[in-house]
Amino acid sequence: MTTFHYFRSVILCLSFVVFVTCSDSSDEKDSRTVFNYNEMAGISSLDPASANNTEDIWGVNQVYNGLVQLNDSLIVQPCIAKKWFISDDGLTYTFTLRDDVYFHDNQCFEDGKGRKVTARDFVISFNRLYDARVSSAVSLLANIDRTEKTGYKGFSALNDSTFVVYLKEPFSAFLSVLTMKYFSVIPYEAADFYGQDFRRNPVGTGPFKFKLWEEGTKLVLLKNENYFEFDGAHRLPYLDAVTISFVKDRETAFMELLNGKYDMLSGADAFNINEVLDKNGNLQPVYAEKFNMQKQTFLKTDYLGILVDENIDIVKKSPLRIKALRKAINYGFDRVKMVKFFRNNIGYPATAGFIPNGLPSFNEKIVKGYTYDPEKVRQLLIEAGFPDGKGLPEITLHTTDNYSEQTEFVQSQLADNNIKVNISVDKPVVLRQAVASCEYNLFKKSWVGDYADEENFMSLFYSKNFAPVGSNYTHYKNPEFDVLFEKVIKEQNREVKNALYQQMDQMLIDDAPIVPLYYDQVIRLVNKNIKDFTTNPMNLLNLKRVKKAGH
Repeated sequence: MTTFHYFRSVILCLSFVVFVTCSDSSDEKDSRTVFNYNEMAGISSLDPASANNTEDIWGVNQVYNGLVQLNDSLIVQPCIAKKWFISDDGLTYTFTLRDDVYFHDNQCFEDGKGRKVTARDFVISFNRLYDARVSSAVSLLANIDRTEKTGYKGFSALNDSTFVVYLKEPFSAFLSVLTMKYFSVIPYEAADFYGQDFRRNPVGTGPFKFKLWEEGTKLVLLKNENYFEFDGAHRLPYLDAVTISFVKDRETAFMELLNGKYDMLSGADAFNINEVLDKNGNLQPVYAEKFNMQKQTFLKTDYLGILVDENIDIVKKSPLRIKALRKAINYGFDRVKMVKFFRNNIGYPATAGFIPNGLPSFNEKIVKGYTYDPEKVRQLLIEAGFPDGKGLPEITLHTTDNYSEQTEFVQSQLADNNIKVNISVDKPVVLRQAVASCEYNLFKKSWVGDYADEENFMSLFYSKNFAPVGSNYTHYKNPEFDVLFEKVIKEQNREVKNALYQQMDQMLIDDAPIVPLYYDQVIRLVNKNIKDFTTNPMNLLNLKRVKKAGH
């Protein structure tokens, strides 16, 4: 018996109180709906404190809730907190909690029955994030005020339903930060009961509750019959269960999708886009009959980074220290062709700034980026002191195998414009470490938004965030940019924030420490019997309103 069939049998015969029983009734069997998807990269933890990659976040999102959540338009909405109040000085956030939210039933509780969530649970859950042994969120807590002013407590429970957070400085993106899965509530009983094994024995409040996990094979989540959110008069979720498989081979996974085992595959790397899509990014007719394709703006910018800190020896010796040359590289290749021919039109050519399509301040009419312009390249090479490329040494571009075709296209077009580039293909871990250590002058990177605010993207260019301590990998430093950054993170007015971010983004384009390539898209293949399955620019998997027809 295969592992899959073994676990299927176990699930079928658990008891009639779970989502499937050992009944022979076809009517009963047809009434149960299970959403199945494959996760090629696997899941390493279902502890929200360490949810730092898409795979883990997707799983955690089914099991846990936080104070607030994002809707598909990236607007912060109530969740366990039904309302909140921000003090006039922007330093105190007071959340009023719902009184009908309960943890999943679990043996960690004295009677096995999940208890009501209180404000004290959030205090304990948030304080747990300071423990670097279990959490990846420590840096997000830097602005929490744990000084004498707050009694050395950054968080407090005024009563069972009132939770308060204290900040050192106003931070307009703070509510967006709280939508991250790190800030989910957990019961202290579960963390104590399971200890280090809590990562694979999750206990939350979410629409689905944990049933079983065979690492590397299958994860099963069952419907939470006591979930607190409703869709009109209907208690969510609609699905009876979610199963996640961990098939690493994309061809095998795609065949399972074709055979109906999976309801969805996500990501351009989950299938052969050259086979499934035409060059315009549409489904080939044979696949359009079986699947719906979802394409959605994604908060992700792919770019080339350029080290510009002239205090570093390799920059002093590099022609890339010259702004005119960096701008020439930006004008020296066709982003539209790159997206069409090497990504089958998945994504948008990055002809504006670094801030991606999908965030409120994005505006190509205001932030003027780069398009392919050989004449401007010629003029800028003269300005840089390398007319027709004469005297310009070969520049090395560091990338990984996943992006070799794209970078070779850039290399070819730059060569046509008298800029010679050598490509060095590194292993991902080598590239990451070298870029963080400022060892490369020119490198391929991408940045995915951790939360839905432009601050997350602009922080890459704030001078106090220099790598390796921070994520300013280019070591870009512009005092005027820094002043605007420190101003915008305190600003609550959305229109004012938009104007400031657009001004900052244009500075980046003009100074050219980066070469924006494209703004990415979420892409999913979904079986046609799946209904009300939405996407969002955070690429967060939300299954609580999904319905599955034909069962």
